[in-house]
Amino acid sequence: MLGERLGESSGKFTGIRVLPSEGQQVWLEVSFQGRGTLLGQEITDTGTYQQTFRPGGVLSGEGHLLMLTDTGDVADWVGGGVGRQTGPGYQASFGVWGSCPSATGQLSRLADVADVVEYEVQEDGSYHWTMWAWTGAGVPSIPRQEAPTGAMA
Repeated sequence: MLGERLGESSGKFTGIRVLPSEGQQVWLEVSFQGRGTLLGQEITDTGTYQQTFRPGGVLSGEGHLLMLTDTGDVADWVGGGVGRQTGPGYQASFGVWGSCPSATGQLSRLADVADVVEYEVQEDGSYHWTMWAWTGAGVPSIPRQEAPTGAMA
């Protein structure tokens, strides 16, 4: 079950490499960087994922993402996903799952939650992702932090 919307980001691929084939599987390594918000904080996201092409046009992969706030807080995300090409070039749509094994400061509560992500890529390598907490059946959502006195919620 989807819980709280945690954030979103948009950016662009910064590099693509074709990795050595494993049997009949071809792997791509994609690096990217963008800007967005996470738990109400402005972030820069920088990451790399590897994907392979499975039978039937299915894309499958795993990735690692570092999200940095403008004030120096960090969330280290790892996860995987499955998707399909939706058009020419790199255009694809992915369903992604993951977690942040470590997070600091204003992002620290991410270390206590699994997340699900919609990750959309355009033909030119630009991307947009939206992340939600995954609450599961009967699992409470992560507690919201109270805004400091005088701060806008």
